[in-house]
Amino acid sequence: MKKSLLILGLLTTATYAVAAPETYVLEPNHTKPRFSYNHLGYSTQLSRFDKVTGKITIDKIAKTGSVDVTIDTKSVNTGSDLFNEHIQGADFLDTAKYPTATFKSSKVNFKDDKVASVDGALTIKDVSKPVTLTVTSFLCMPHPMAKKDACGANASVVVKRSDFNMGKHAPYVSDEVTIDLPIEAIKE
Repeated sequence: MKKSLLILGLLTTATYAVAAPETYVLEPNHTKPRFSYNHLGYSTQLSRFDKVTGKITIDKIAKTGSVDVTIDTKSVNTGSDLFNEHIQGADFLDTAKYPTATFKSSKVNFKDDKVASVDGALTIKDVSKPVTLTVTSFLCMPHPMAKKDACGANASVVVKRSDFNMGKHAPYVSDEVTIDLPIEAIKE
């Protein structure tokens, strides 16, 4: 009897040591991708996208995960309706033809127990380029209002507009664009 309880106890302990991947759905009110660029040397302009969907999956024990984000490019918000239309035009996002931009991870990289970066493909205007998102913060904990587990992160990457067929006015308007991706996601 004691031997059976010991084996059962060891099996139970082993089960807790093996975590399964957990999936979190992006919370749209607190996930607003932003992009910034230098405008004619005068200033750094900051805009955002208001509609985004996606999921992150994380296995903290195995130190693996995935990130899948889809941005509605028609939701670009520059603070000006006229400039929103300009950015949505064929010279830039061409939202009539390409209504979404995506990021799909190929690898989530950990440093110790924290996510440090995410490798993947950024696709804009049907052009996919490999990028690495640098993660400056990553935290999972119970959400005090949603009463569910949640994860949040801040990540960024610098890309060239011209790599995605959006290089009009470069170099006067910077070819380099910083994309910041603040994410909050609620466990499924």
